[in-house]
This record gives sequence, C-alpha cells and structure tokens, in this order.
Amino acid sequence: MQARQMLIKVPEITIYFWAIKILCTTVGETAADYMNWNLNLGLTSTTYIMGALLAVALFFQFRGRKYVPSVYWLAVVFLSIFGTLITDNLTDVFEVKLEITTIAFSVALAIIFAAWYKAEKTLSIHSIYTTRRETFYWLVIFFTFALGTAAGDLLSERFELGYLTSIGIFGALLGIIAVAHLKFKLNAVLAFWLAYILTRPFGASIGDYLSQLPQYGGLGFGTIISSVIFLVAILAMVIYLTVTKKDAPRLKAEMLENLSKTKKNRENEDDGEKWGRHR
Repeated sequence: MQARQMLIKVPEITIYFWAIKILCTTVGETAADYMNWNLNLGLTSTTYIMGALLAVALFFQFRGRKYVPSVYWLAVVFLSIFGTLITDNLTDVFEVKLEITTIAFSVALAIIFAAWYKAEKTLSIHSIYTTRRETFYWLVIFFTFALGTAAGDLLSERFELGYLTSIGIFGALLGIIAVAHLKFKLNAVLAFWLAYILTRPFGASIGDYLSQLPQYGGLGFGTIISSVIFLVAILAMVIYLTVTKKDAPRLKAEMLENLSKTKKNRENEDDGEKWGRHR
C-alpha cells in the first residue's frame, strides 16, 4: 500500500530544527503547567483542550501536500504540550509510577519503530512523503514527548537529582551522540532519533529550571514569563524560515526513484490498455 504521493512533509535537519525543537519541548512543559495551575483548568480539562487543538493542527498538517513551517511547528508545539499532559495525568491522576511510565513509553516507542520499519523499510525522515509514513512519524513524535517527560521527571524529581543536574546529564548525552555521529560515523537515522528523544527531557528540564520557584530547584521566572519567551522565540524563527526557506526539504534520491517507478508503472499500464484496445 502506498498512500497518496506528496512532497516531503518535514523540514531539513538544520541548526534551526534543533533550536525550535528544544524550544517546543520547553514550552510544552511550561505551557502545560500554566494552563493546569495558573488558569486552574486542572489536568483533565487542559488535556481535553490541548487534545482538540492538536487534532485541528494535525488535520491541516495531514491535509497539506508539502512542508509548511507554521503548520508543522504548530503541530509540534501542541503535541509537546499534549504529550506532557498525558504523562502528568498518568502520574498525578492515576498515580502510575514514573519508572513504569518511562518503561511503558519506551516499549511503545520501540514497537512503533519496528512496525514502521517493517512496513516501509526505512525510518528516515527524508522519506516522509506518503500518508502512512507521516502517520508513523507523528505517532513516534507523540511517544518521544511522553517518554521524554516521564524520563525527565524521573531523574529530576523521583531520583531528586534536580533540574540543573538533569540538564547536564541529558545535555552530555546529546553531546555524546553528536560526537559519535560526526567523528565515529554513527548511523545518521539512529543518531537523529536518539537525539530527538533526548531533546525532550533536556528541554523539559530547562523549562522546569526556569519556571519553578527557587525552593523547588528553579530560578523562579514562572510559567507565564517562561512560556512567552519561548513562544516568541519559536514564532520569530518560524517566520524567518517561512521567508528564507532555509529549512525547505529537498527532493531526495529515494523519493525521486519512487516517483520515477510510479510514473513508469503508469506508462506501462497505459501501454497495456492501448495494446488491448487494438487487438
């Protein structure tokens, strides 16, 4: 099964990608806390609201036939907040231990990766140009956010390492992956997904460190100021990328080959129909 063909639906992996990704994960933590505590919506109501907004964002993302920075990153922001809320609900409402949620989300993520690879023979984000591949992609993104929230809280809160120490640990792991890829030729796809998973707890720890009160190990900026700062930074970069198209995806060899095969198959079918009519 090959779903409808379209242009690549995700951005090129540049410094802007990682910068916005970390900002999205950070605002996911602070915005969820702001809606839950400052607005007194509670976890359940906040989850319903963000779930509805996420559904709208993903509707427009799937409906499009190419990468649009504003639509794509809006979906990532909402997914970051929603993923955070899912983990918080399991921990605070249903009292599921962080160790269990971390393991459960890790297993779920591994299963989705396995299913994706079995169906498509690739996990490369440069091949996101069919609806089925995009579906796998967003499922993975959701579980990376949920897992990252659980893992980050596990280290900083459950193990009482603190936010600053957690930032250092996850930052060091990201540095190791970068060196392994750039210097020791670690597989690019593996390196990307490892980094993508780790940027979630890294960004979440940054958000908590900036927003939480000093007695809880933070700097006390609050969720409002922290969220506004990160959202403004995201908006500025998305506008810049929309204008400059510096992260516009390029047609990859794999996609060109697929399109060429599709065109050739159609031509063969047309020739077969013409031959049949002339018999």
